[in-house]
Amino acid sequence: MKSLKYLYRIGRGPSSSHTMGPEKAIKHIKKKYSDIKNAKVILYGSLAFTGKGHLTDKIIKETFLPIPCEIIFDYKNRVEFPNTFDVELTLNNEKIIKERIYSIGGGAIHFDNEKEDFEKEIYQEKNFNEIKKYLEEKNVSLPQYVYIHEGDEIKNHLKRVWETMVNEINNGLKNVGDLPGNLHIKRRASSFKTANKHETNEAKTFRLLSSYAFAASEENASGGIVVTAPTCGSAGVVPSVLYFCKKKYHYNDDDIIDALSVAGVIGNIVKQNASISGAEAGCQAEIGTACSMAAAALSYLKGFDIDQIECAAEAAMEHCLGLTCDPVDGYVQIPCIERNAVAAIKAISAVTLAQYASNTHRVSFDTIVNTMFETGKDLKNKYRETSKGGLAVHLKNK
Repeated sequence: MKSLKYLYRIGRGPSSSHTMGPEKAIKHIKKKYSDIKNAKVILYGSLAFTGKGHLTDKIIKETFLPIPCEIIFDYKNRVEFPNTFDVELTLNNEKIIKERIYSIGGGAIHFDNEKEDFEKEIYQEKNFNEIKKYLEEKNVSLPQYVYIHEGDEIKNHLKRVWETMVNEINNGLKNVGDLPGNLHIKRRASSFKTANKHETNEAKTFRLLSSYAFAASEENASGGIVVTAPTCGSAGVVPSVLYFCKKKYHYNDDDIIDALSVAGVIGNIVKQNASISGAEAGCQAEIGTACSMAAAALSYLKGFDIDQIECAAEAAMEHCLGLTCDPVDGYVQIPCIERNAVAAIKAISAVTLAQYASNTHRVSFDTIVNTMFETGKDLKNKYRETSKGGLAVHLKNK
């Protein structure tokens, strides 16, 4: 598995696969070829169908500047991987260069004709069971497992990640007005600030979690600076749970950083063995993974043992199975923003369940990850980030 730096990426929303990934690819291409005269980019699959709403064309053109770039949305030709795009370069000597690139989720990319991966493997363990055995043999915790493999450098990165998460929530709570695009969705994070006079403690928890999740998600939808956790579309879940815990239970930043490392291990396992891309496996791959990450992080903060952490992460994913990715008009707004809030609440519930049910829990985290991926592959294409089914169709027709 790769470094947590490649899971937790800091960059502009609204989509890790549709904006961060292509931006990274174009920067790599410009560095690789210094004499580009002009460029043409052809978007396929999900990148074509939801590219405009996700600002894919905008970020590609901006990144290529001052080089002129033509964008083509190819809705007809089918590709094996949904987030595929071709870059055709004309060099100053009129030589034509063609590159096929895959945006594989969470801001990660893969070039078809490059064997070398500039994201190096750091962890030998490939699933939760192997990691669990390592912890038992070495008598170390999950955060220690991360720091042994990655050193203090990852702590510095996680510190920046946490600072960015706090900023995105604080900014989202302050900002008002409409989100970008044709849907005219109003920012609602600040509307959760006022409590009902008959509010219960449980209702207060849900209200605050929703406020924080909306804040981060609305910042993402506006193209603000966010953290992929594990993606932009699911960027509100982990931050909202950790921000809530810090506010309520007064955990210090070192505790939060340790919790982020635990969440990162969970996200890495899904990324290694399945997918964190909504275009490949539906929203269960994005929100489901984020829910598992948040549940694992909170379990760690509560002092749970490794079996309870696994139980919480598994339950969170299990009850997101089959979740479709159907963004209306291609914007990361409906149902994405509310879905982040619901997943944050679900993470809390999964932790409560794990506290009492881990001893009798039958499903391993590795099993649920494999199940999620199989389920995602079975989802019809229209439910995998193409805006051709679900809410994307029914709401658009009204």
